[in-house]
Amino acid sequence: MGKPINVGIIGCGAIIAQYLTNFRRLHAVELVAVADLDPARAQAVANDYEGVRAVSVDELIAADDVDLVLNLTIPAAHADIALKAIAAGKSVYGEKPLAANVMEARQVLEAAAKAGVKVGCAPDTVLGTGIQTARKAIDDGLIGAPISATATMVTPGHERWHPNPDFYYQPGGGPLLDMGPYYVSALVTLLGPVVSVIGAASHTRNERTIGSGPRAGESIPVTTDSHVTGILMHASGALSTLLMSFDAVQSKSPNIEIHGELGSLVVPDPNHFDGDVQLFLLGAESWETLPVSAGYVDSGRGFGIADLAATAAGSEPRAGGVLAFHALEVMESILVSARTGAAVPIQSTAARPDPVPLINLNQAATVEQTMPSEEIRQEEVQAISS
Repeated sequence: MGKPINVGIIGCGAIIAQYLTNFRRLHAVELVAVADLDPARAQAVANDYEGVRAVSVDELIAADDVDLVLNLTIPAAHADIALKAIAAGKSVYGEKPLAANVMEARQVLEAAAKAGVKVGCAPDTVLGTGIQTARKAIDDGLIGAPISATATMVTPGHERWHPNPDFYYQPGGGPLLDMGPYYVSALVTLLGPVVSVIGAASHTRNERTIGSGPRAGESIPVTTDSHVTGILMHASGALSTLLMSFDAVQSKSPNIEIHGELGSLVVPDPNHFDGDVQLFLLGAESWETLPVSAGYVDSGRGFGIADLAATAAGSEPRAGGVLAFHALEVMESILVSARTGAAVPIQSTAARPDPVPLINLNQAATVEQTMPSEEIRQEEVQAISS
């Protein structure tokens, strides 16, 4: 694709380390500037990364040499930073979720469409060999027509290891909004868009005790549901059952399991980029592990930006805003259904992102993907704006 995309990062917290590691390997991405509300954190990154300067947030957004703003701020600030970057004529790529709620996320996509810039959003784990090998198995008809899926994420709670876990137990947190983007994005990539959801939710206790760090032993309030279940009805007719819990201890269930007429697939953890895909065919005696056959090899956080850079102008990136918006609406609607006891229709849609062929690291910076038609893209934008 020629000239790399120049990236400026806003937010220099813990997650930035993974991006920095992969940016050093991706020729399609050139990091030029970093900013943080704490200037010392930004300067520490600049000191460790040759050619990168530490600037203020406003300076980074206004910088002529920044093509894309990577938004690693807290979720409550995602929309504000994205809108400012878009107003400055820059593309944006953010950590999940796209915004704190559907209303703010819609504003981001509408602003980007008017400005003619691209929007990308984590998780880009869906581009790795794990999800993409499973996607290819489904597309190749190995399990026949998909019937159903289960997605399970169980942990006894982040307060056991996180020194400041307060956010996870406040509105806007909880297991669904924290980990759900990985699972919902994977389910849409594998089975297509969701048209309706039914949800239920609960929590086991009103306080949690921090287990590590300087606040160990401190109690924090729980003001959001910590155990959420949902049923997702896909446009294809497949049904997915979602279980996200900060209450249960452990599970032997696969992270994702897909069932079809001719077989079943075990899909690796969607929080990772790789992992074994296992297939059990009708009439077989045991599971078989499929060879890696699709996806970015040896990938990690930031590959979604390289993929965005290779996306044709006017087309939707694979780890794009449309998919992130759809996943956010699905999750928000599950919580609405849990409160009302009624099924909630999903207003947006998102075409399954184009599959990623098997691409090694040296090819990852230059591959140009086959994108959905302009007609499909416009239908998605119209659905989001409705």
